[in-house]
Amino acid sequence: QVQLAESGGGLVEAGGSLGLRCAVSGSIFRINVMGWYRQAPGKQRELVATIGSGGITNYAGSVKGRFTISRDNAENTVYLQMNSLKPEDTAVYYCNTNVMVVVNIEGASRNIEYWGKGTLVTVSS
Repeated sequence: QVQLAESGGGLVEAGGSLGLRCAVSGSIFRINVMGWYRQAPGKQRELVATIGSGGITNYAGSVKGRFTISRDNAENTVYLQMNSLKPEDTAVYYCNTNVMVVVNIEGASRNIEYWGKGTLVTVSS
């Protein structure tokens, strides 16, 4: 079983900062892309940022320059440092990862996507 444990959400004033983290655990052969998505009330879930196993990053235009995604491969953890927060950043933030797992004794593997339960970020004006 693969589990994603998210932490770091909370309440912050506009202009402030928060750091999110997501630790991946379980029977994992390799972690591929990791990322963060968010969903505000009444809106669809949207991409925030992703980071590949080699460190290549991708950001939504609305957060580029303010948020930084990083990962610690030794700890199987992805981070999202959020600076200059705005009220419109208020949302539930979800950790997402694609991992390779071994599925049988012969060593066959599959790439599977997993989601965290989400952590709430609230930015007050």
